[in-house]
Amino acid sequence: MSKESWKPGTMIYPLPAVIVTVGANREEWNPLTIAWTGTICSDPVMCYISVRKERHSYPILMREMEFTINLTTEELARATDWVGVRSGRDNDKWAATGLTPIPGEKVKSPTIEESPLSIECRVKSVTDLGTHSMFVADVLNVRADSRWIDPETGRFALEASKPLVYLHGHYYGLGELIGKFGFSVQKAHNKKKK
Repeated sequence: MSKESWKPGTMIYPLPAVIVTVGANREEWNPLTIAWTGTICSDPVMCYISVRKERHSYPILMREMEFTINLTTEELARATDWVGVRSGRDNDKWAATGLTPIPGEKVKSPTIEESPLSIECRVKSVTDLGTHSMFVADVLNVRADSRWIDPETGRFALEASKPLVYLHGHYYGLGELIGKFGFSVQKAHNKKKK
């Protein structure tokens, strides 16, 4: 086996393909697709998104300093792509995709009703990185679609919603379960001692 060296590039994949929503009122609410996103701290709970400055949502985000991350599913793949390649300057993304905005609970930006999980965030800092600005945010609220909550155990089964991921220009569903966190250690602990 051998490895080739390539020039530096954005090759950390797969990433969640999320729809971020911004705006203080219904007239300016806008969804945009983001793949440069993730968790950055557990306590306090924080995440980030990186957004190009030329995006229609960028000045809205800079002014309001709030956003909502809406996770997507295989069923939402077409809408996810559409809101990422069309601008809110020229299009009513809600009407074009059939996505349903509902008011946020802790932020002014909306939640997408069809999303299995929506994460309401308030920006803590903005860092200009070059082509993108990174918005580091505190998580204020998480809204889970009750369709994916087991009524008996209360467990949220995000995997049952068929999450959508982005991999180097393409969208994919997730594969089969390989293990759970700690399974490699758990196997060793389950062996009988002689």
